[in-house]
Amino acid sequence: MAWSLDARIPVHILALGATPAPGMAVLAEAPAEASAPAMAVFSLEGAHVPACACCGARGPVAEALDRLFLGRVRGDFPWFTSIAALPRSDAGAEAIRRTLREDQASSARFRLAP
Repeated sequence: MAWSLDARIPVHILALGATPAPGMAVLAEAPAEASAPAMAVFSLEGAHVPACACCGARGPVAEALDRLFLGRVRGDFPWFTSIAALPRSDAGAEAIRRTLREDQASSARFRLAP
């Protein structure tokens, strides 16, 4: 019998104006109109290119996902089993997808939900 388990936290990219389900953490592109007990905001404004000298390979989405993950494991946030991503732009949605695809720490902790 073959089976597998993907224990990574699913990230659901929601359409602009959509409401996250209760209990979901929120990853929002700034400025954020949503609020949740477990929430992190990222901004692409002024974001540096990936692998710049001051930031290394991590970008604003990876940093926001780190804040959510660390808040979850430290008990700073209520426990959540999924994340509602609320991009305000196509660039924000693509930044989330790219981070989940290319950032090693983020892709080890999170996965894009179908």
